[in-house]
Amino acid sequence: MATLLTVLRGGGRYDALWVERLARGTRRFAPAFTRILCLTDMDLRVEGVEAVPLRHDWPVWWSKMEAFRPGLATGTTVLCDLDTVFAGDASALAEPGLCAMEDYFLKGRVSTALLRWEGDELRRLYETFAAEPERWMQPGSCGAVPNSVHGDQVVVDHLLRREDRVPPFLQARHPGLLDFYDPATERPGPVVIFIGQSKPDLAGEPVASLWRGEAA
Repeated sequence: MATLLTVLRGGGRYDALWVERLARGTRRFAPAFTRILCLTDMDLRVEGVEAVPLRHDWPVWWSKMEAFRPGLATGTTVLCDLDTVFAGDASALAEPGLCAMEDYFLKGRVSTALLRWEGDELRRLYETFAAEPERWMQPGSCGAVPNSVHGDQVVVDHLLRREDRVPPFLQARHPGLLDFYDPATERPGPVVIFIGQSKPDLAGEPVASLWRGEAA
């Protein structure tokens, strides 16, 4: 069984609508994910989505570190950002095996926008972070990372490197699967990734309609 896992923390830009639209796109274009799970601190009620409470009050993106909690899922699990849009057959994303998106700006570095693993394979990421969250949230805790905001993916990349477990990248394992959003692209996909200030609710066509679930 493959699980698509996302994280919604209240008080920010995202709400239940983003979960609903990600779930809708998943069911349409990546039906191999038989379970959709959302870690959240909100009273989330979205059809077809299993809401699981966050345990910690870790701010902003740091709540994503809970995705690696042991016992959340068995089999293949994919952590997926809420601002991801499915636009075509994304079944390859649910294939087994540790794999991560390569950071768009920092080549050779792991991004947590899309990260795939098996069972409790990455439980040590959670356990290490949970033991000393203030330490790991401190900029510089992972050494110098040029041109990067200190966040969850910096820590994940650092801890995986420390264990000599840098995963292969999705861009190399599944060529053509990821498509970084470009408003000039007429046929996007299969998996549209948004970088920086660009977001699906501000996107042009056909991505906007795909996000709303209106595109044919």
